[in-house]
Amino acid sequence: MKKIISILCTLGLIGGYAATTGFEIDNSDKNITVGCKSAYLMDYNSGECIYKQNECERLPIASMCKVMTLTLVMDAVDSGKLALEDMITVSDNASGMGGSQVFLASGCQYSVDQLIKSIIVCSANDSCVALSETVAGSEDSFVAEMNKKAVELGCNDTLFANCTGLPKPTQYSCAKDVALMFRNLLKYENYFNYSKIWLEDFVHPDDRVTSMTNTNKLLRKYKLCDGGKTGFTNEAGFCFTATAKKDNLRLISAVLGADSSDHRFDSTVNMFNYGFANFRNKIILDKDMPLNDEFAVSGGKKQSFAVCPEKNCYVFTEMNKEPEISYNVISHPVKAPIVKGQNVGTIEIYKDGVLYETVSAVSAEDVKKASFGDNFQNISSKWAI
Repeated sequence: MKKIISILCTLGLIGGYAATTGFEIDNSDKNITVGCKSAYLMDYNSGECIYKQNECERLPIASMCKVMTLTLVMDAVDSGKLALEDMITVSDNASGMGGSQVFLASGCQYSVDQLIKSIIVCSANDSCVALSETVAGSEDSFVAEMNKKAVELGCNDTLFANCTGLPKPTQYSCAKDVALMFRNLLKYENYFNYSKIWLEDFVHPDDRVTSMTNTNKLLRKYKLCDGGKTGFTNEAGFCFTATAKKDNLRLISAVLGADSSDHRFDSTVNMFNYGFANFRNKIILDKDMPLNDEFAVSGGKKQSFAVCPEKNCYVFTEMNKEPEISYNVISHPVKAPIVKGQNVGTIEIYKDGVLYETVSAVSAEDVKKASFGDNFQNISSKWAI
């Protein structure tokens, strides 16, 4: 049985990870960024572009390549290949990394949790190499996986040559790709357990202590910002990708090739302020609010049951515009017993006539299987008197 409910409304939206074409961007009358070569601003949930400036220009991104390093590590943790409590023995190669580091001791063991934290908080190159060798066997093999993942994410102007971002020939990305990579990283909620740490001591097995200070200065200067990754080399200039959230709207920004540290942070704040002032997310389906129509069930103590979306659904739009929103609810054939939260169908959401997002419809209640007595009572109630 297939039941389709079509509903039209004019509300605002974000939602899911749908691929959308976005708005027609005209930056000719905007002066948002200062002293940088390229920039990009997007909505996190929908992926729609809000602002762009030379967004596909291929440039070095320095330590921002660690966004992809972290992605592969988080993938390994998510898949069970690594556990946060696993202990890693540091190689001579990893401990010998230059640049920003936490001074890992060769031959000593550190937890995956410690190493991830040191990368997110203080951009530790030695921790990157230690984790890359553990995940893929060698840094070279890990880099090959980084490039493969970039292709999967649609990063068409990105090529990695190492996992740290230290200068090396044939390594580049662009503002749009960095934003796409960072957006993907944020799907791992564990990221935010580390990204908001401002100052913390890194304790070594030999009782040495390395003080870590977050390189994301907006944590102190911009209260809506709760994550980001900086990058700097003489070749790349000052780079920064960040995220900020206000109410239901989360934004992602990327700035490449700024001529000063202040300019990369100022440009990011300018983009965030522009985004929050001119765009919005409004909930259109509440996961705690059952839909108006119920689904039929066979073999249950009741003949129908209430359903709701598995998660809140939003529409992303310009502040003063109301897109036309419609959605179809498609039921699957179901038999009792049914438990609350069970997947029983799908909801297709359309924005201005284009498929925007698909979410699962779940049962809002339990439905017990009918007993013999229940079936007999249902039959007898239909008998003519």
